[in-house]
Amino acid sequence: MAKAAVVKAFEDITAALAVLNAEAGGCGSELFSAADPLAGLADGCLDILAGAAGVQARIAGLVANAAGTYANTARAAAPSDMPAQALEMAIAAEISSVMAIGDRAAGALLARSHALATSLPRTFAALHNGTVSWQHATVMVDEAATLDPAGAAALEAHFLDPDTPRPATAAPIGEMPAYRFRAKARTWRERHHADSIEKRHARGMADRRVEYRPDQDGMAWLAAYLPAHQATAIWNRLTAISRGMQGPDEARTLTQLRTDLYAKWLLASGGSGTASPRAEVLVTVPVFSLLGLTGEPAMLDGYGPIPASMARDLVAGGANSFYRVLVDPRDGAPLEIGRTSYRVSKAMRNWLRLRDGKCPFPGCSNHSMDNEADHLLAWHNGGTTGVSNLGQPCPKHHKLRHTSGWKPTPATKDEPPGWTSPTGRHYKSEHQDWEPPHWPQQSGSVTSESEAVTGGPPDYAYIGLSPGEEALERFLHAPPA
Repeated sequence: MAKAAVVKAFEDITAALAVLNAEAGGCGSELFSAADPLAGLADGCLDILAGAAGVQARIAGLVANAAGTYANTARAAAPSDMPAQALEMAIAAEISSVMAIGDRAAGALLARSHALATSLPRTFAALHNGTVSWQHATVMVDEAATLDPAGAAALEAHFLDPDTPRPATAAPIGEMPAYRFRAKARTWRERHHADSIEKRHARGMADRRVEYRPDQDGMAWLAAYLPAHQATAIWNRLTAISRGMQGPDEARTLTQLRTDLYAKWLLASGGSGTASPRAEVLVTVPVFSLLGLTGEPAMLDGYGPIPASMARDLVAGGANSFYRVLVDPRDGAPLEIGRTSYRVSKAMRNWLRLRDGKCPFPGCSNHSMDNEADHLLAWHNGGTTGVSNLGQPCPKHHKLRHTSGWKPTPATKDEPPGWTSPTGRHYKSEHQDWEPPHWPQQSGSVTSESEAVTGGPPDYAYIGLSPGEEALERFLHAPPA
């Protein structure tokens, strides 16, 4: 009976797909809209796409469930003297054959299915409910892999527990691309990992390397595993100079220009032969971390959390391409900067980069240094030049905004604008994951009246004198000899 039920279920799925394919092709039994058939069909196809995304997630949950159950039953039924490695290879080979995928893909499917079933119940449930995709679930598995059980549970709860506080306008993780979710999950993991980021970075530094891999058609890959601030600065500098080289007489794409410039630098140890703009990078450092009172990670714009020691070195070492940004110690967010003229100041542009991180258009990953300040309500229509009336779309989506029906929705000083499509669908923007900075635990190093009264984060702090100032005080107030 069970086999008959499975066959019947898949027959029903096949029949439902035939209906949906007919509707998507405009051959359904009824028009989506009798008043405007063309617009109705277009809107109906968007509904089908939205529904299909949820079905794909549920199918992925089904696959993970079936693969995990098969593996468990195969292990239980295997001879007791069968070597464990041989058994796992046999299980992976069976799944590889029945699904027509490679052995490595089958092994990865089994490993992720096991992690979801045993360690990530919220993610597994969201996958079955169709609210996150398999790609999102894979990100959760990868980021939880090095966390202890309590850390993995906290990671899940932060992103999937409906009771976790988050901005009302913030998009759920299932409504953003998985690669954007990966950046958010990695940021959270770096901040809350049981091992300090300083220790993990020290281990990573030991693995720094350059890799070379030949490829087809006379090409090859050259990659470097570097400290984040070096890699980010190199990438931003390549991008800035390459953008400056673009023009009507330059046929190469931005990607090709970056590559050619990269090769020229390495082979000639020189620049482009033209004036080179600085690759400006923002480093957001909690004030107590900058002072060395806490080990809280800093945030490197375009990358994510970095060790506090790296941030202190960048600030103290006079790296003129890096700009220090201090944040409000109560909630971790910068303060709004206002201006009454049309021109957007450099400080406001930097603040927009902090608020939005990247182009706020749905799914866009364009780095903030390439983006353009844009008035949400046009200046000539009464819009002001304040952070709450500014967005920073990338050049592509800035042009789209002014040449199509896509329109940004209002923003605030802490929240980037969302977007409304020509069909009237609203898409929420992605929010920066600001968190209140850590406060030092050293007795007597920080005093705060408001903390003692309210029990909450202090409104101000008093930091003791520096070692140099203390030495001067002892010299000036030394008792007579």
